[in-house]
Amino acid sequence: MEQIYVVMLFVLGLLAILDLVVGVSNDAVNFLNSAIGSKAVSFKTIMIVASLGVAVGALFSSGMMEIARSGIFVPSMFSFNDVMIIFLAVMITDILLLDVFNSMGLPTSTTVSIIFELLGAAVCLALYHIYISEDSNQSLSTYINTKKASEIVFSILLSVALSFGLGSFVQYISRLLFTFHYEKRLKYFGAIFGGLAITAITFFILIKGLKGVSFIKPDTYDWIQSHQSLIILVNFIFFTVFSQILSTFFKVNILRVIIIVGTFALALAFAGNDLVNFIGVPIAAFNSYEIFVASGLNGDQLMMGDLANDKIVAPFYFLALAGVVMVITLWFSKKARSVIETGVNLSRQGDGVEKFAPNTLSRFIVRSGVYLGQAINYFLPQSVQLKIDKQFEKPEVKGKKKKDEPAFDMIRASVNLMIASILISIGTSLKLPLSTTYVTFMVAMGTSFADRAWDRESAVYRVAGVFNVIGGWFVTALVAFLGAFIMAFILKVGEVYAFIGLLVLLAIILYRSARRHTKKKKEEDELIKLRREDIVTINEIINESSDQISRVIGATNKVYSDVIDNLGLQDLAKLKENRKALKKLEKEVDELKSNVYYFIKNLDETSVEASKFYIMILGYLQDMIQSLSFITQNSFSHVNNNHKQLKFNQIRDLKSVDQDLQKLFDSIETIFEKKSFDKLDDLIKEKNHILETVSDLIQKQITRIRTVETSQKNSKLYFGLLLETNDLIKATMNLLELFKEFNIHVKNKK
Repeated sequence: MEQIYVVMLFVLGLLAILDLVVGVSNDAVNFLNSAIGSKAVSFKTIMIVASLGVAVGALFSSGMMEIARSGIFVPSMFSFNDVMIIFLAVMITDILLLDVFNSMGLPTSTTVSIIFELLGAAVCLALYHIYISEDSNQSLSTYINTKKASEIVFSILLSVALSFGLGSFVQYISRLLFTFHYEKRLKYFGAIFGGLAITAITFFILIKGLKGVSFIKPDTYDWIQSHQSLIILVNFIFFTVFSQILSTFFKVNILRVIIIVGTFALALAFAGNDLVNFIGVPIAAFNSYEIFVASGLNGDQLMMGDLANDKIVAPFYFLALAGVVMVITLWFSKKARSVIETGVNLSRQGDGVEKFAPNTLSRFIVRSGVYLGQAINYFLPQSVQLKIDKQFEKPEVKGKKKKDEPAFDMIRASVNLMIASILISIGTSLKLPLSTTYVTFMVAMGTSFADRAWDRESAVYRVAGVFNVIGGWFVTALVAFLGAFIMAFILKVGEVYAFIGLLVLLAIILYRSARRHTKKKKEEDELIKLRREDIVTINEIINESSDQISRVIGATNKVYSDVIDNLGLQDLAKLKENRKALKKLEKEVDELKSNVYYFIKNLDETSVEASKFYIMILGYLQDMIQSLSFITQNSFSHVNNNHKQLKFNQIRDLKSVDQDLQKLFDSIETIFEKKSFDKLDDLIKEKNHILETVSDLIQKQITRIRTVETSQKNSKLYFGLLLETNDLIKATMNLLELFKEFNIHVKNKK
């Protein structure tokens, strides 16, 4: 029987590596968000600093592991076999849960997930023992440490409200002091600001980052705790002088120093304290196995009271391996990039493509905020309003818009790191289990709100995004508890067979998740390529427009032809795929329309006349997509509702139109790919021929209805397809005529 425990231990080791990968992918946003969003230094430098912080934190983290051993459940009430089941259930659930959040690009708390997973698995086995026990005095509180779970729930609420409020307040004051044109004022107030920020971050390293690390003796840490005021005062004086020297004599931007130090501090604290969330459970399993081997007892007989021993420490080589895995993940995880993008996107300064759709709650909050702002302005003197508004005036960007601009400036990035450091330090001092994810995310949201990044154009989307993320946090606790509870039950009942089955299922789910994320990322990258804001000349407009037309025409041709074929075959599954292809095409055209504002703004003076041409091109492309959407959606609905199949003659006639359109679209695609616009005349002449073909088919159907018995639903669908095909042809021909006229106009000007 001992061999199965060795296998379980080996599997837990592999799961620990997987959990590190998905965990770091989720938590990387905590310490990379501000640095990446502000682009204070190069991405490579940011990653090197964060990697050093992660490596140092991981190597010297020997404390905090007791939470997995005895923080949630009472080990003396469980056998060795029970705790191994608990640990397996927790790890499987944690990997699946974090992978789901990573795939959606949403940050969640790994602390909350691991605690509620331990709670769920332990409650499951506790209820099992209570059920089979003859002792009527046993209760759930005998097995479970409920105090820790209640502290976590309290910390969620505290983290969300306090972080957002304090972040908003400090950012508002900082912006009033420095404005968006902070370079001049930084000369006068930069040293004090740097002294405050670096002091806060250094204090954070001492209080939170070094808590429980192996090279700090308990006496030393106690001295640090009891002399906090003195440390803060000395650090403030030292770092203020240091900041002044750097900026005056070495011309160093002190904001960059703050961001680099802050990134290192949060990475250090993450690895040093949150490491338990990923490898705490496997290490606890390893410690349990050591106790089991030394006891010589059976797995069901040995009770695990010794697991609560405070003298148990994590082996150094486990910490070193964990550090290596975390650093590698940090550099290569694509899902980490997705989670970081969510945080940066929600806090960015300025407009752009919004990731989240507005909802009733976000609309209500924004509307209430507008009314509240109007009420405050009513009582606030006009002169004060103008003075405040002047402090929030953003610098005007001239010339081309850079492709890789910062999402926000370094003032806000510094405040993000400073406030997050202060809050986590205070929480640690008060022994409140504040979540690093909750604090850093909500501080970022608070500072972006105070910085007027959430204006009337974007607020409803940003607020909806914040509620989506916060809702995910609460879902984390519930899903973690229920998931681990179910996993533990399956493992307890199914034993070895359940163990093997769950591992196979986990492998399949992770493989499919990776494939889906890769496909999703590829689609997002294709959309990003459409965001061309660097076009300034007429020739560039013509080339870009022809590329877009070629791409849309090619996709339209394929979707239309596939829909007609699949409608004739009554193939519902393939019609569903056609709908997905249509949605992708709609997104591409919508992305082009969303980019029109920046496109027009960046054109040079000699090319402004081309704006109308470009807008009309997009309008015709939109008309084509709308016609294609009607054809696709109605064909799918007809088959999905199990209506009668179209008659053979109807399918044959539709296919004849499809063949004509294929020839037309193939020719258009070739012309726009090769930029051989002189051949457009020949295609435009085909307009009347194709439209007459469609008109003849409409007349044939009218005759069929009058002479042959046909289905009412079939006739409705058939007429709809022909009429929308007619509109599709007209929109296509209008587009060709517009392009031809504009091309002639440009040539004549030359």
